[in-house]
Amino acid sequence: MPEDKSFHMTPEEFRRYGHAVIDWIADYQSRVESLPVLSQVKPGEIRASLPANPPARGEAFAAVMKDVEKIILPGVTHWQSPNFFGYFPCNASGPGILGDLLSSGLGVQGMLWSTSPACTELETHVLDWLVSMLGLPEKFLSSSTGGGVIQDTASSAALCALLAARERATNYTSNLKGCDGRIVAYASTQTHSSLQKAAMIAGIGSENLRLIEVDDRFAMRAEALAKQIEADKRAGLKPSFVCATVGTTSSNAMDPIAEIAKVCRQHNLWLHVDAAMSGTAMLCPEFRHLQNGVEFADSYNFNPHKWMFTNFDCNCFWVADRKALIQTLSILPEYLRNQATESGAVIDYRDWHIQLGRRFRSLKLWFVIRHYGVEGLQYHIREHVRLAKQFAAWVRDDKNFELAAPAPLNLVCFRHKGGDAVNQTIMDGLNRSGDLFLTHTKLDGKLTLRLCIGQTNTQARHVENAWKRILQEAEKAGEHSRSA
Repeated sequence: MPEDKSFHMTPEEFRRYGHAVIDWIADYQSRVESLPVLSQVKPGEIRASLPANPPARGEAFAAVMKDVEKIILPGVTHWQSPNFFGYFPCNASGPGILGDLLSSGLGVQGMLWSTSPACTELETHVLDWLVSMLGLPEKFLSSSTGGGVIQDTASSAALCALLAARERATNYTSNLKGCDGRIVAYASTQTHSSLQKAAMIAGIGSENLRLIEVDDRFAMRAEALAKQIEADKRAGLKPSFVCATVGTTSSNAMDPIAEIAKVCRQHNLWLHVDAAMSGTAMLCPEFRHLQNGVEFADSYNFNPHKWMFTNFDCNCFWVADRKALIQTLSILPEYLRNQATESGAVIDYRDWHIQLGRRFRSLKLWFVIRHYGVEGLQYHIREHVRLAKQFAAWVRDDKNFELAAPAPLNLVCFRHKGGDAVNQTIMDGLNRSGDLFLTHTKLDGKLTLRLCIGQTNTQARHVENAWKRILQEAEKAGEHSRSA
């Protein structure tokens, strides 16, 4: 082996291969609409295509990219397809991808202010921007008692909020002594399952997470919450935390935050508001009534990586009292001590979440906001909501289909009146075809189809084609049931 061989990619090679990768991504974006949305591979097929052993010697970059096309691409479900209507959007964009690339290129680990001041200060500033952009209360600003931080997902944000609520309820003793089985938290039956995991991780226990019943619009009943809290208090338990949701995953239900907040204030409970997908809609003032009462929240989060064109992962989490969060999560070993931290003049975001290390995520968020501007972001949100309302109208006007829940924003829950088996057949046929991708839920015990509009390049023609294909599969399902 020559002595001067380093095995590293040279700057010249990086420039050449980097251009090739950018070209590949640009080509992928232009052709993604033609690819089957749901991956058609069978379990184990990707691994069977890979060599059993790693290469002893480095391979040519062109060979790697050839295998991306041949092996990896068939195993990808195309979340960026304009025909992806399942789960929730996870939309990326050009500026988001480039901001993420720059973050990777800088290779920053921003655990402390001193480990890259720009990483911390840009994050603080962009999170402050978003407070005004979303019409959130000023107490979430870093210039007030609160502040914002970027987490990976809403699951982590909810866990941090629950931990802070636990510590506040126990006067910061449960971090030292552990939980005694008396701390209780509350969510609705429609709240995301991450709250159950958070209760498990936080040591509260899933049995001490009370799931409150919902009304006919699948929103939490505030009076049922109040009754459960009072019953728990009489039983000698310690209520501490409530999660209200702006747009539940299952049906996009809107919990009555103002009513829930009133109950929380009466009992001194921490109110966390989870607006994972629907929070992006608050960029448009006409949708902000959906979270009336947010000014009473102790914490709030939403995911720009769902509906704000900022590629995964990027969750924005705010607290009204940052001292409570920092006191819950801060430890300072000797090897992290430094003059800036000791001065108290800086934010060290390592104290605001579970992990120590952190990426420079604010770069991609900054790129997205600066590229689109508030005006551009609002335009796309309004268009997605308009398309969802159009789709809901088609469902409402068809004698064979029905809406299963209100559709205030970009998610339409609907079903064929023929029953669960017919709806399952319709969904399986659509997903198998690769033409589009839908997912389902159960509402009132019935299998319900969900069509969520929010991908970066989804346009009217994609939604029109989705409805056309749904009607075709419904006709096939009807023919099958008649012949059976």
